Amino acid sequence: MVIRGDERSAAIGSGSRRSRLGGGQFGTLGLHFADTETEKSVLSVLESVETELRETVASADPFVTEAAGHLVKAGGKRFRPLLVALGAQFGDPSRAEVVSAAMVVELTHLATLYHDDVMDEAAVRRGAPSANSRWSNSVAILVGDYLFARAADVAAELGPEAVRRQARTFARLVHGQIAETTGPRVGDDPVRHYLHVIAEKTGSLIATSAHFGALFSGATPEHVAALAGYGETIGVAFQLSDDVLDIASESAESGKTPGTDLREGVPTLPVLYALASEADAASARLREIVGSGPLTDDALHAEALGLLRESPALKQARETVRGYAEKARTHLAPLPDIPARHALESLCDHIADRTT
Repeated sequence: MVIRGDERSAAIGSGSRRSRLGGGQFGTLGLHFADTETEKSVLSVLESVETELRETVASADPFVTEAAGHLVKAGGKRFRPLLVALGAQFGDPSRAEVVSAAMVVELTHLATLYHDDVMDEAAVRRGAPSANSRWSNSVAILVGDYLFARAADVAAELGPEAVRRQARTFARLVHGQIAETTGPRVGDDPVRHYLHVIAEKTGSLIATSAHFGALFSGATPEHVAALAGYGETIGVAFQLSDDVLDIASESAESGKTPGTDLREGVPTLPVLYALASEADAASARLREIVGSGPLTDDALHAEALGLLRESPALKQARETVRGYAEKARTHLAPLPDIPARHALESLCDHIADRTT
């Protein structure tokens, strides 16, 4: 599964809905607002999304309501609705369509989580038992299908453009999952393949989030295109930064125990760079350890983690993260110099800095 660190973590905070959606969450994401009006506008969209999510996943069947609401109640960063709300600042963020657009992307995202947990055989999601472990794989798959259907229903209310974009995004999500499952073909560059998977599975929906926010707030076509490009690139950058933190952090800074992906045999960017390296004896030893799959032996895991932290591969991965963060910033160039643009730039700064 591509989205790992933030989505496996526990729900954000407790207390009032505003406290869960406010400064603490934005601080975690590295998002900063230069003015209170923009922050209030973004919070208003996110609060409406929280309310409508619970209403939208409800069904005449109480069991379906419970299962479909399982991850809604567990919380999460709501990063995709956040991008919708920020994109809407370049038009009229008070339009009712903005909240509906945010609903489409979050429902689509939640649906993928149910399916991903089945494929990953995950036991926990957002600090709670995953749907597949609480009920069964079949229930989790069917609930994911139900959420996809609800997303399509909301998109239909927004019109043909929303339906088309959501369908194409869904197709990219599926292509990305297939590519991840089958792995690179013979002769393919594993790093290029991995970056393609992340763009399809992670970047595509975040791109649609920023695109929808701008589109349904009435922003200009130029601004819609700029925000879509930003969304895809920043989505890839965030995932790659999680890859680096999984290796480099000494604590649960990445939202999980350091080296989790390494232990599970997930070939993240630093590992792929290390496997491709023939620099020295340390690189050869690292290839020998991590090339064999999951590291269940604690001593081997610790050795591999130590070698990776000292390897040129980790530095190369950091440089790649910074490159994507700076590329995301360039997509913002056509946008007006308003507080929402500064907030989006702060995400670039955060990603560039969090892995150093």
